[in-house]
Parts: sequence; C-alpha cells; structure tokens
Amino acid sequence: MKNKRTELIVSAISNGTVIDHIEVGNTFRVFKILGLENTKHQVYFGTNLSSSKYGKKGIIKISDKFFEDEDISKVALVAPSATLIEIRDYEVVRKENIKLPQTIEKTVKCFNPKCVTNNQQVPTRFKVITDHHGSMKLWCHYCEKTMDKGSIEFL
Repeated sequence: MKNKRTELIVSAISNGTVIDHIEVGNTFRVFKILGLENTKHQVYFGTNLSSSKYGKKGIIKISDKFFEDEDISKVALVAPSATLIEIRDYEVVRKENIKLPQTIEKTVKCFNPKCVTNNQQVPTRFKVITDHHGSMKLWCHYCEKTMDKGSIEFL
C-alpha cells in the first residue's frame, strides 16, 4: 500500500504578504478589493481549505507586495477574522489579526439612494459598529442608515 499525499505543499515567498483565515466565501471578494486581478506579482490563493481553527478558510499569498492600512481596512470589512502576515527575506516580520477601523471614509458607497453622498460631491463617512448579535454594521454619518456586511459596495 502506497502512502497517499494528504497535503498540498506551496513554496514559501521570500518577500510579500499573506492574508490567512479569510472567511469561506470571501476569498474572491478580498482578491478583488486588493485589485489582484490586475497584478503583475505572483499570487497564490485557495478557498474552502481545511482549517483546524475555523473548519474552512481562504488564503491569499502575494509576492513582493505590501499593503497600505487603507487596503487592510477594506479587507477587515469583509474578512474581520483574517490574519495579516508580512514576510521579508523568508522571515515573518509582522503577524496580526486584522482590526476593524472605527470609521471608514471615501471607501464604501452608501446603500441609501437618497443619501447626500449619492447625489452630491460629498465623500462618504461611516462609523463601524457592532449590533446586539455581534455582527459588524456600517452607520452612515449623513443619512444615519445602517447597512450590513453583505450590502457593502466599494467605491
């Protein structure tokens, strides 16, 4: 009886970013948020991968690319359980859970068609809140409407 291979081995990146523990179903959304469909960098991603911590997860590895805090804040809105790992010279130099920002400005479109931000040249501004069920919501500074994660549309 031959030994069966049970794991896929992916080569390490020498420099770049890994976004791990992405909620199942959000890997492609994170990929799009970060504009990786147009990148010239080497990208590895997987979705519905086994995870001892979450059951299933997604992961994205990008060689020679580091992201600004603004990009990571966008990722936090759709994948708040994700882990950000920065690698330099094959060493992990930063590893942290992605944190939701307190406010989001000029990044997300208000879902309310009557909101001033959808009818005039006014930059959007949202307060990030958690409802009584523990779900993340965005509260519009202008129209005071609240939208859930599924309604988020990036500008």
